[in-house]
Amino acid sequence: MTASLNDRFAALQTERERTWKPELLERNAAQRRILVERHDPAALPGIGDEIAPFTLIDQDGHELTRDQILADGPAVLVFFRFGGCPACNIALPYYNETLLPHLRARGVRLVAVSAQVPVDPQLIARHGLGFTVAGDPGYALARKLGITFLPEEQPDVTPGQSWIGATLGTDSYEIDKPAILVLGEDARIAFFDVSPDWLQRTESETILAALPAAVASAAG
Repeated sequence: MTASLNDRFAALQTERERTWKPELLERNAAQRRILVERHDPAALPGIGDEIAPFTLIDQDGHELTRDQILADGPAVLVFFRFGGCPACNIALPYYNETLLPHLRARGVRLVAVSAQVPVDPQLIARHGLGFTVAGDPGYALARKLGITFLPEEQPDVTPGQSWIGATLGTDSYEIDKPAILVLGEDARIAFFDVSPDWLQRTESETILAALPAAVASAAG
């Protein structure tokens, strides 16, 4: 039986508890607690809201627009933190294994999105990802959706020198919260689930259950 995504995260946490120093564990847990406490679902776009046109940059450096993504029907966008994020390196191959085959069978496109531009090619090669991975220049789409955040504890660095900023290709320590966005062919939201705690993310079966709404939205 395939382990659930959150079972895989639990295994990661168990390994961290075995190998990390207590103060590092607590710092990580405290950041996630703060994000959960401050998360306000009511401030996010809702079901039926239309997502305005946007442009991403795909793994080959080409522009990928909203209308291109939805040209053949509904789509699922998976927002992740960045290519070197340990939890994202569990989540993306999980979706590749358990979600992508079902989406392909239904003619639904899957695109993974982070603020990292250019896309980390090692992330794709390491896991043999079969879906498009794209960067969101300037956090434009993620900010529009209200899913970015600034960590409470930032390194004492000048702009452009932070580790996260350098990794993302930005001068900011801002990061995306993991999220799943299901869009109907009409660009309206059929499902939107944001994970302020990056060690708790949407399971594939939950996403698949949202697809009929997306198909109905496109048909209507």
